[in-house]
Amino acid sequence: MARFTLPRDLYHGKGSLETLKTIKGKKAIVVVGGGSMKRFGFLDRVENYLKEAGMEVRIFEGVEPDPSVETVMKGAEVMREFEPDWIVAMGGGSPIDAAKAMWIFYEYPEFTFEQAVVPFGLPELRQKAKFIAIPSTSGTATEVTAFSVITDYKAKIKYPLADFNITPDIAIVDPDLAQTMPAKLVAHTGMDALTHAIEAYTASLRSNFSDPLAIKAIQMVEENLVNSYAGNEEARNLMHEAQCLAGMSFSNALLGIVHSMAHKVGAVFHIPHGCANAIFLPYVIQYNRTACEDRYADIAKSIGLEGSTDAELTDALIERINKFNNDLNIPHSMKEYGVAEDDFKANLDFISKNAVADACTGSNPREIDANTMAKLFECTYYGNKVEF
Repeated sequence: MARFTLPRDLYHGKGSLETLKTIKGKKAIVVVGGGSMKRFGFLDRVENYLKEAGMEVRIFEGVEPDPSVETVMKGAEVMREFEPDWIVAMGGGSPIDAAKAMWIFYEYPEFTFEQAVVPFGLPELRQKAKFIAIPSTSGTATEVTAFSVITDYKAKIKYPLADFNITPDIAIVDPDLAQTMPAKLVAHTGMDALTHAIEAYTASLRSNFSDPLAIKAIQMVEENLVNSYAGNEEARNLMHEAQCLAGMSFSNALLGIVHSMAHKVGAVFHIPHGCANAIFLPYVIQYNRTACEDRYADIAKSIGLEGSTDAELTDALIERINKFNNDLNIPHSMKEYGVAEDDFKANLDFISKNAVADACTGSNPREIDANTMAKLFECTYYGNKVEF
């Protein structure tokens, strides 16, 4: 038996933020990041809409990029003191992911982070609060997923928390928020969305329910990402929807080793997540093609690429991704990104072992061990073709 889980309600389109006026409850805590939502006036709007709904509101600000275990525990402590019945997370993936993790420790104070990182092992949530997610970036799709990524800076590891319990109750996908993104963030989050959809289409739990969402997301990224990067308003609106479709797909089909690798280099070398995905994706397709070349060929055909065989179509897909990286000013290797060779070599064994242990590795279409992962990382560092 398989399962397909999404938020109960998804409100989308311009002005959908006003849905908050209709939420019924007593107290809401709003979790946000570094200040862009305040600068652009969205935080005030959310607070006012919730108050219009009759709720007492508290703001938890300052969630950092790649949120830490410490921030999560601090937020959970504030929640236990305030006792909200709604958690409202707004911004990029970081504040929403952090709020999901805070939710766990708000409802279960004795639960440990070591327990939380066990995939699909959380206790039943919604004993104290429900969850609303409002994304301002067009990539992570955490507003519709069963995932949260939290960084243990002491251990230098990013942990993906995975459990259907942390799928939000309500997602509000208002494209007005996405118009605030700077171009580099558009590029990185857009390639994150593309990676989500491609990995979902080839992942072990893919299904007839997840496949159409993945393909539609890929088609929308193909049509809109570069124009969104250039500042086209309508393209940016459509990318906000495309990333959400990709999230619906991967939350149920799961992901692969592009994400396993990105999680680990993000914690060690601080490469932004979407940028790391964009760098690794062509190499991972080269590695995985022996296991699912027909699936990559399907993707290539769906976006109009040419080739008379699955191998030619897969080559065309790799070339298309490399062109995206060119157009979006994204490096093609870790060395080009700026990771020092000595630093890379010193950490290679550490990131390889941890990438294999990542929760996303189990759903990759081709198995991999630590030695092979190290070889793959070396290809991504030096820009070498994957031929093993």
